[in-house]
Amino acid sequence: NNIATFIVGHMTKEGTLAGPRTLEHMVDTVLYFEGERQHTFRILRAVKNRFGSTNEIGIFEMQSGGLVEVVNPSEVFLEERLDGATGSSIVVTMEGTRPILAEIQSLMTPTVYGTAKRTSSGIDYQRVSLLLAVMEKHCGLLVQNQDAFFKITGGVKLDEPAIDLAIAVSIASSYWNQATNIEDCFIGEIGLTGEIRRVSQIKERLKEAAKLGFKRAYIPKNNLAGLDQTLAIEIVPVATIQEAIHKVFPRQ
Repeated sequence: NNIATFIVGHMTKEGTLAGPRTLEHMVDTVLYFEGERQHTFRILRAVKNRFGSTNEIGIFEMQSGGLVEVVNPSEVFLEERLDGATGSSIVVTMEGTRPILAEIQSLMTPTVYGTAKRTSSGIDYQRVSLLLAVMEKHCGLLVQNQDAFFKITGGVKLDEPAIDLAIAVSIASSYWNQATNIEDCFIGEIGLTGEIRRVSQIKERLKEAAKLGFKRAYIPKNNLAGLDQTLAIEIVPVATIQEAIHKVFPRQ
């Protein structure tokens, strides 16, 4: 009868639907409304969609009059960033077809116990453990006796390979206590041998960074082929993590 029907379900603490799970198989679209209790931002994410992509998200802010769409979430996530802060780097991540800039923060401190502590918020724990090992192997950082803490500001969660380079730069920044340039951003996947691998939708990422005032972007060297060189942002191609760290921190 061409009648759209909304079914509102309840999620238990274990992340399952309260009631028969077959409810998800009956419907065309399942939407999750995510967000942390301490933040005013909420993310509307499709986890099932029979007629389109499940990678698209909508970001909203709770105000006195109700939920209001955040038209440019990148500006909101970056507005409190400090100039000269160590352990901070900016990544251009993709949520579906939407580029979003987010700040990755790392804190490296000497451990006071026998085993180094690893804590991450908004990033997969296995990813940061892997990148710490890569930084120790290929860049000479002695991180095995360092407690490492990672956080994505704004309460967002990032889970794509292109955030690897930004995480690695933030690790080196905190380890050496040297700040990154506030006008730089970092895009790239890191392999176990230290190579910087190509990422998708590089042009859209660079356009978003230039729109928000970033002057320089470190990208994988293999992404240069076919890239429009008239973009209003300086492009620094890097092939390995050693080359990237040397260019970002030349005195090291």
